[in-house]
Amino acid sequence: MARQGSMFLRFRQFDAYAKTLDDFRIKTTTGAAVTVISALIILYLVLSELIAYRTPLWQPELVVDKGRKEKMNIQFNVTFPKMPCHMLSIDIMDDSGEHTTGYTHDVYKVRLDPMGIKIESEKAKKLGDDTKGAELALKKTDENECGSCYGAKSLSENGCCNTCDELRQAYAGMGWGMGDLDKFDQCVRENWREKIDTQSNEGCNIHGQLQVNKVRGNFHFAPGQSFQNANMHLHNLQSYLRGSDDGHRYDMSHEIHYLKFGPDPSSSSAVGNTKMINPAASAAVTNPLAGTRKMTEKSSTVFQYFLKIVSTELLPLSGSPIYTNQYSVTQNERQLVEHAGGLPGVFFVMDISPMLIIYREKRRSFASFLTGVCAIIGGIFTVAGLFDRVVYRAERALKKKRDLGKTL
Repeated sequence: MARQGSMFLRFRQFDAYAKTLDDFRIKTTTGAAVTVISALIILYLVLSELIAYRTPLWQPELVVDKGRKEKMNIQFNVTFPKMPCHMLSIDIMDDSGEHTTGYTHDVYKVRLDPMGIKIESEKAKKLGDDTKGAELALKKTDENECGSCYGAKSLSENGCCNTCDELRQAYAGMGWGMGDLDKFDQCVRENWREKIDTQSNEGCNIHGQLQVNKVRGNFHFAPGQSFQNANMHLHNLQSYLRGSDDGHRYDMSHEIHYLKFGPDPSSSSAVGNTKMINPAASAAVTNPLAGTRKMTEKSSTVFQYFLKIVSTELLPLSGSPIYTNQYSVTQNERQLVEHAGGLPGVFFVMDISPMLIIYREKRRSFASFLTGVCAIIGGIFTVAGLFDRVVYRAERALKKKRDLGKTL
């Protein structure tokens, strides 16, 4: 027993936390205040550490993009307050040689009055063309009647051009401009000229989505019926001219409500049950053109947006990976010189980056959380102890000086 007791006595020499007798401990008001303040600081920092531990982190990684042959989805919403819907056309061109004129799939138009109030909304059958009124105006006495295409090849199965819209599509397919629409019976019968005059002071909101090749190219909003002639991309503006006061018709003032490339990963539905609220995830859905407003008093102005698009992949802890795109933009605008050629419009020139940014969602390990908590408690306790000792010694020194002063 004696040997065992001596062994414990020797083991006590390793105690790094030697205790003092309570009779030798002095408790002060200053020490109590320091203790309370230290406890509050420790509580705040530990809670902050707990929140940081529970919050996932998005760590970026830059790699070469190997999937550049895929399609890319573009979501847009643009308002033209001084351009009627029937005049606007949207076209897509890229370096692969694929050109799409008058894109209408998943594109919607909303007619606006001069005050910007909605008049009518419908899916664009032919972008900018309200064919409902034309269909009602077109009264055939013979159901078997086949309208002439005036030398063009009809895109309809029956080979006929029974409406002004079908005739315009046939001419665009041939790469021809129609010129004055009053020369064509279908357009005269549908009162096309009257419709142009009636809607001349309207505006238009165009929204929807596009499917484009993931290669360098552009898509643009411009007035007039677009068509290809050899290797040239042309717009027929003569159909809308009615005199010298038509310069205002080409006022391409606009407001971009949003322009996004790919799905929106900020929504919870995009990644299952994961909700993207981290700044890194928000950066992946950057929409720098949102709210962009360009107004001009000059007619025939070209607005250009040069976009640098970077593919982005988000890998959440739960749910499927999300593939989207973020982009930066440089803006430019210029007025076309009269008789010098050029096309007024809003052009979005896309340049695809060869790099891919990957955001990986990660959580801190419990070991790092425990280490942080211990560092907080130990650090605050040590610093508070040092501060308390300094204050205590300063108080004792001041008290001794006072006592000596009274004695003398």
